[in-house]
Amino acid sequence: MTTPSPTQTTRSTGDGKKTSPSSMVTRNGARKAKIQTRAMSAGAKPSASLIAAKKKAQQKKKTTGDTVLRDHYQIAMESKKKVKGPTGFVTEPRMAEHRCLWDDKYPECPERLIGVINRCQELNLIEQCKSFPSRAATKEELTVLHCPSVYEMMERTHQNNDIQLLEEISSKYDAVYIHPSTHELALIAAGSTIDMVDRIVTGEVQNGAAFVRPPGHHAMRAEPCGYCFYNNVALAAHHALNVRGLKRILIIDWDVHHGQATQQMFYDDPRVVYFSIHRYEHGAFWPNLRQSNFHYTGCGQGEGYNFNVPLNQTGMTDADYLAIWHQLLMPMAFEFSPQLVLVSAGYDSAIGDEKGEMEVSPACYATLLNMVASACWRVCVVLEGGYCVRSLAEAAALTLRTLLGHPPPRLQPLAEPTDSIRETILNCIYAHKKYWRCFNYQLTYSVDTSVLNVCDALKQKHTVAVRWEGDETRADYYETRDCYPMQDNETKRRINEKLDHLSIMTDLTLAQHPVCYIYDEAMLKHRNICEPGHVECPERILRIHERHRDFGLLERLHILSARSANEEEILAAHTQKHLDRLKELASTKLRDLNSMKEAFDSVYFSPDSLESAAVAAGCVLQMVDAVLSNVAGSGVCVIRPPGHHADEEIPSGFCLLNNAAIAAKYAIQSHGLRRVLIVDWDVHHGNGTQSITYEDKEILYISIHRYDKGTFFPHSTAADYSAVGAGRGEGYNVNVPWNKRGMGDAEYLAAFTQVVLPIAHEYNPELVLVSAGFDACVGDPLGGCNVSPECYGQMTQMLRGLAGGRVILCLEGGYNITSISYAMTMCTKALLGDPISHNYESKPTVHCSAIESINDVIRTHKKYWKNLKFQLALPIEDVLEKPAPSRGLIVTDSGSDCKKPTVYTELRCGIANLELGACHSTERCSSGTQNGSDSNEDENKPLSDDKNKTEVNESRTNVSSNEMLNADKSPSKVNEGATNVNEGAPNVNEGASNTNEGASNVNKGVSTESEPKVNEPTTLVDYLSENMQAIVDGDMFAVIPLQWCPHLESLYAIPDNVRFEQGVKCVDCDHTEENWVCLHCFITACGRHVSGHMQAHYRGTGHALALSLVDLSAWCSACDAYVDHALLYDAKNNAHRAKFGADMPWCYPDIRME
Repeated sequence: MTTPSPTQTTRSTGDGKKTSPSSMVTRNGARKAKIQTRAMSAGAKPSASLIAAKKKAQQKKKTTGDTVLRDHYQIAMESKKKVKGPTGFVTEPRMAEHRCLWDDKYPECPERLIGVINRCQELNLIEQCKSFPSRAATKEELTVLHCPSVYEMMERTHQNNDIQLLEEISSKYDAVYIHPSTHELALIAAGSTIDMVDRIVTGEVQNGAAFVRPPGHHAMRAEPCGYCFYNNVALAAHHALNVRGLKRILIIDWDVHHGQATQQMFYDDPRVVYFSIHRYEHGAFWPNLRQSNFHYTGCGQGEGYNFNVPLNQTGMTDADYLAIWHQLLMPMAFEFSPQLVLVSAGYDSAIGDEKGEMEVSPACYATLLNMVASACWRVCVVLEGGYCVRSLAEAAALTLRTLLGHPPPRLQPLAEPTDSIRETILNCIYAHKKYWRCFNYQLTYSVDTSVLNVCDALKQKHTVAVRWEGDETRADYYETRDCYPMQDNETKRRINEKLDHLSIMTDLTLAQHPVCYIYDEAMLKHRNICEPGHVECPERILRIHERHRDFGLLERLHILSARSANEEEILAAHTQKHLDRLKELASTKLRDLNSMKEAFDSVYFSPDSLESAAVAAGCVLQMVDAVLSNVAGSGVCVIRPPGHHADEEIPSGFCLLNNAAIAAKYAIQSHGLRRVLIVDWDVHHGNGTQSITYEDKEILYISIHRYDKGTFFPHSTAADYSAVGAGRGEGYNVNVPWNKRGMGDAEYLAAFTQVVLPIAHEYNPELVLVSAGFDACVGDPLGGCNVSPECYGQMTQMLRGLAGGRVILCLEGGYNITSISYAMTMCTKALLGDPISHNYESKPTVHCSAIESINDVIRTHKKYWKNLKFQLALPIEDVLEKPAPSRGLIVTDSGSDCKKPTVYTELRCGIANLELGACHSTERCSSGTQNGSDSNEDENKPLSDDKNKTEVNESRTNVSSNEMLNADKSPSKVNEGATNVNEGAPNVNEGASNTNEGASNVNKGVSTESEPKVNEPTTLVDYLSENMQAIVDGDMFAVIPLQWCPHLESLYAIPDNVRFEQGVKCVDCDHTEENWVCLHCFITACGRHVSGHMQAHYRGTGHALALSLVDLSAWCSACDAYVDHALLYDAKNNAHRAKFGADMPWCYPDIRME
């Protein structure tokens, strides 16, 4: 699109429209016209819209808004005191005790943790950490997310050496084994994780690792699952939110299995983004849940904050995981700006794992973590799964190594991301783009084929579809032996060979000095004598050097001595003619020097120009030698004059010698490198560097610069995205041109995630040179952009993930001395591993012009780089169906506020986990008789003392589908012991036995027609999901009874002459309607809502168990909970016979009725 000319062409005599003979206007004529216009206006009635507009304008004038002024250097100034802190570490050797007693081959074994600790010790990593003692979580800490019944069940197994009993209990849960020490060790795992997170949040350590087991991310509110008992990460996140007051936490779960329990616990919480990458195969892979798919994005206030990245094929590689980071995680993380990152670090997607069957290298996890740290430096890594002990140990150790501040090792060459991961990523982007501003790089199309779309001609459309090939049916019994995949010896041999090769190729050596620094006063000599106020002045590097000293960085850096580049080194990038011209400057008179500059574009000369320029180039070469000889891990070159505009034979744009190009050529010729990356983030295009490297495939040049359609310096179309290189270098020149002023952090970070990092990781450089111009920084007089100093630190942090951290910063432009001094200081701090804070913006938006530029680059370069394959068009319409209910997850209406921190979050998972287990004899349940809790007891003691709420004690409850509906098919009441409808509910009768047919009765508001309505719920889950709000508001109560109570063992057989009849008076009063019978001595007494005589009886005798004669529920006063167990059947059946004249159905499918 071209900009119209500001000048208008005059109409020629050939134009069809006539013009007045004269365009001259006299003063008298103008006065008459004005009077005439006013007279006409006086008689006209103003429009309503005009009146409204005027009124609004007047109100706006009266309104005085607050203007918030932000100091753009505030964060950089505050970072002076933020230096690299220690890395916390916690583990517990006793965790090796947790093992399967009845299956020695069980994959979740002690060797997992032992192998990790041994490898960390081999690399001397634990000694570099600040270690802390482990500690057990308290019951109070656990029950904020887990039901007390889980704790009590686990407590009963503590030091219980009955292996048969432990296996029997384990068989009730999916993929769980219990050891006599499991309860204690699971408490230690949870407590240690909470403790580590607390230390990170309070600043005692910068980051940390909790290498603990048992793992946690499958542990649900009321049920152990998948080797997990207590959800370590979720408990730690809850602590950080509700005890330490954090507002934004990012949980990254890279375990190959979906952490469904963590998802469920924060599904409606906008303070937590849960991001999971997991093997799914459209639901066919464990845990086989619908909710693990991409379109489960959260609900209520948390809608959009849940990310599922389902992997639908095996064999995913580093390229696939990096693509997820580039396209999904990092854009979202920069927008979300978390205050804490928790990593559920399962390593079962690593090479060799028999469960994951993926091909992720151990080094890749370090690279992923390094990128995450650029978005938030508070990171806690918590061990989850991983079952190939060798790859698990290596990956976990490299993760800890990255936390310590060491750069990630170089990856092996990347394969192309799979088409499957492209499908998944695009599905995720589609599902989330309405919630996040960062997902705007795909075109749209209409699914209506009659609509002509922009992308129709290219046919680059992505079809969004949900596939489900799983089965959520819950088993009544779970296998406890030989229930896992096994590898044959040949497979193990191939895996070990591959890991041997990776071990040889992965360089873990550390440099003598993490960061080296070079600066020399000889570079101050180059100055504009004729124009002392010139922006390219010696004070630029002087102030940067002083800022480094002020921040205490110089004593933390290894200082290198400067040297001058020799002729041979300079001629590697420049011609002899160019060098000879610069040599002549020393003997040229000042008057002639001033006139010489007119022959070049934006250059000045002085007698000392060549000396300063040669020292600047020599400083970079000195740094290259230091980095490539392992003296330095990375380097900072505070140099001038700049260099990236100087081409082979012409100085330009304040540049005389091209420092970066000389250094790249030197690294190739003198050190034998084959791949050097130059990243140029100076606001001006480095036309000189591009010219020198344009036909060279050994040097990849990527420039982010202001272009303005060619009107911004250096005013060349060669700076556009279409300049891709030539000959051998075709595809190795990447320009990201901004066509508008004002680009800031959001745009530069977007360029990194969408272009720079995908291409750079695929290129896999051996050295990274940064043409670090800071004239895009806020306040620069030439750049006109708004990049913050801390953003440069973030970009530097991301580049550390390349080339094994071999990154060299070379100063280029930047002419606001305050800005460049802070910006380069932040880059140095990033290389040192210091925490880089950044300003939080609630809704950062990438400018549409920047999105257009980025997409132009991707469209141009996708034929050269396999990682640029994600710009397919997405449907503009909403083509996704509403997520269906999934086991363990209540999916509520997105339009409602489902964030009820106390009641709702305690109920949602427990209710959804109720299963309609098949009864052994459906005929025996055909009566539809319902047995629930007494409504009076429900109100008085719903598992939480003196609170108008209900806490669910979830258990494995089997409910017959026939019993779900009563005789008249009305969904008013649920099966025995599973759910109790409180009498406080306005539409539900208090008893379950007030009809002659033995069915629960609904008085008001609920249909009692003989046939169910079309939209009527037909399952327990459906019914409770639809009535969730009533439960939350206290109009209904859902109670799941204990499956076992120790007081059941004190019961005796009921004598034949004892009948539990309703209507018998209380032993202490005349009440007959709401009575209970003691199951120990068989006396009848009234409930607590009447006179509380049954409670008084318990206090006097210790008889804990009582049966309600209203709804046949059993209450244990000692356990303070409802109880339902087969041992209570005789008592309930006695009351049922007396009440209905028939036997009560047997609904305990796990136990045969004798």
